[in-house]
Amino acid sequence: MYDPISLKVKDGARSRKFYQRALAPLGYKVIDESGGGAGFGAADGAALWIAPGRPHEPTIHVAFAAADRASVDAFHKAALDAGGRDNGGPGIRENYGPSYYAAFVFDPDGNNIEAVCQKAGGSKRGR
Repeated sequence: MYDPISLKVKDGARSRKFYQRALAPLGYKVIDESGGGAGFGAADGAALWIAPGRPHEPTIHVAFAAADRASVDAFHKAALDAGGRDNGGPGIRENYGPSYYAAFVFDPDGNNIEAVCQKAGGSKRGR
């Protein structure tokens, strides 16, 4: 696996606020800071590091595992409320698998950020 993924961002403060809000429903928080950057993760270490600089071109896609479908829904809402742009609301993505429940949002720099729960079941059906 990775340890961590690192993204360069145009505006460190804006991106920090976005990721703090968007990733909170997934259990991530700022766990480290240095040089204007911030590391987000659970108690065991940073999974994502953002730092001011020239954003990556082309943009990238990062998927975060969610504990359940409600967390995917909450991620999507929080990310949009934080200024993200919708790239696919919560729902089943049968082209990836019958239990692939995900939501996609563009971050402030245009990266495709996803939350996904691959557990079978749940009361929601694809939208």
